[in-house]
Amino acid sequence: MTDETTDPESNENVRAAIHMDAMAFGMGCCCLQITFQAKDVDESRFMYDQLAVLAPIMMALTASTPILRGRIADTDARWGIISESVDDRTLAERGRKDPNAPREELAGRGQRRIYKSRYDSISTYIYQGAGEELLMSDRKGGGLNMTSGLANRVLNMYNDIPVHIDEESYQQLRDAGVDPALAQHVAHLFIRDPLVVFDGAVEEVDDETQTEHWESIQSTNWQTVRWKPPPPRNSPNDPHIGWRTEFRSMEIQMTDFENAAFTAFIVLLTRVILAFDLNLYIPLSRVDANMQRAHSRNAAAKGKFFFRRHLAPLEEGDDGFGVRYTSMFSRAVNGDSTTTSSTPIRVNGNTGKEIEEEEDGSGVSLQRKTAPCAPGSDENNAYEEMTMAEIMTGKGDYFPGLIPLVQVYLDYINCDSITRKRLSLYLDFVEKRATGQLVTPATWIRDFVRSHPSYKGDSVVPDDIAYDLIKASQDIGLGKLHVPELLGDVRIDPVTTEGAYEVKLDSKRAQNERILELLGRYQKRKAFAPNIHKGAGI
Repeated sequence: MTDETTDPESNENVRAAIHMDAMAFGMGCCCLQITFQAKDVDESRFMYDQLAVLAPIMMALTASTPILRGRIADTDARWGIISESVDDRTLAERGRKDPNAPREELAGRGQRRIYKSRYDSISTYIYQGAGEELLMSDRKGGGLNMTSGLANRVLNMYNDIPVHIDEESYQQLRDAGVDPALAQHVAHLFIRDPLVVFDGAVEEVDDETQTEHWESIQSTNWQTVRWKPPPPRNSPNDPHIGWRTEFRSMEIQMTDFENAAFTAFIVLLTRVILAFDLNLYIPLSRVDANMQRAHSRNAAAKGKFFFRRHLAPLEEGDDGFGVRYTSMFSRAVNGDSTTTSSTPIRVNGNTGKEIEEEEDGSGVSLQRKTAPCAPGSDENNAYEEMTMAEIMTGKGDYFPGLIPLVQVYLDYINCDSITRKRLSLYLDFVEKRATGQLVTPATWIRDFVRSHPSYKGDSVVPDDIAYDLIKASQDIGLGKLHVPELLGDVRIDPVTTEGAYEVKLDSKRAQNERILELLGRYQKRKAFAPNIHKGAGI
């Protein structure tokens, strides 16, 4: 690292930093991405919102990118680097004076204010919830009487950051019957120009039957989660691909075990959220704050993140002095899980029990449908700063922790013992990483470099350190080197080419002598001996 210097070619001051002059420095990074199949469009949108809250948490927990262009950085994660590497906003779009504006060839003439890179955290939640549906229905008996303002409350309570849209696209979607939340999301994507076009796939594309033009915009807006509509089926023989949500923030790990552990964990979390009707919503400004914190050195062990205090509606009781609202989880923590509150919480005229038990024809509860509209008291929708350990293992008697909820879900589905044994190994590993008993790959890499005999304490990673680091990382991944601070007691089975099936299936006729030779070899195996002695044929 150096002080501010002058670039001889541009005669401009260059600030002290790690200068990377190619897109590949960002897009060359590896990651761990998972796409989930949803049962319908609403479930895919709901999971999009919930996973967006988890994105910075899981990025911090899997951080593995502390070195950039031969320098140790003051960050542990890749996201910001990729964000900068593909940030094609004009000066005007960044909010600065642009002598070349307007630019007629660009979307918005290149001067619409855009607050984020096209590779960034999400800018808007997309699950509309029950707002418009309840507006269209006549609910008798003083139930959830949602006004037009409350119906779209998700757009101005949790969606509390600027989100510019392409007005023409938005109006076209609204005229076609798309609800405000989804119309805003799609119209926000269209404030940018496509980056990639293919020869023969511009004017030749039929927008009535094909989605290439949509995908050229969708696929070059890289966010922490991506909502993926199904591609069209042009014939009955085409594969049926449903509504999907892609989780994109996690960093790649050194071993297959670690990658499998985090994959299994996030998959199970989606099932927990859906099966237990949990609500993770917090304002997007706090999600963005978490994203910044997740880049910090050793954020998993030392950082704090904003997280929702109550994942389920509060219950109403009497503490002797008046009404008291408590978490339903506190009954389990305090050993009173079999009792029920005398007076369930009321949300806009409905009791919590009524909201929980009322379902539509597809089995979706009203509790989930009203989640983005922030029903209930301020405490019901409150959030606070939590450590990674608290988020994963619990805090007080009101927040049970994500890992215990996963364990409860496995009990709920009566998970078989063999699968449970493997999942328990994964969950134990995730918990130890969250509590700091095990370090992230980023921390291990940083410590490796700093303890190397050739390191001079100047942030520079010379060739010999880089070679030793890559060799050690490879040996860890192949199971040749065990590092307790990374994996604890878990031993990675050696990964070798021995026994690998690398030949093509062959139908060329075999000679009889060769067949008999091979059969004779198998007859000598112990596993075949009992059958041979019993006179069993082959």
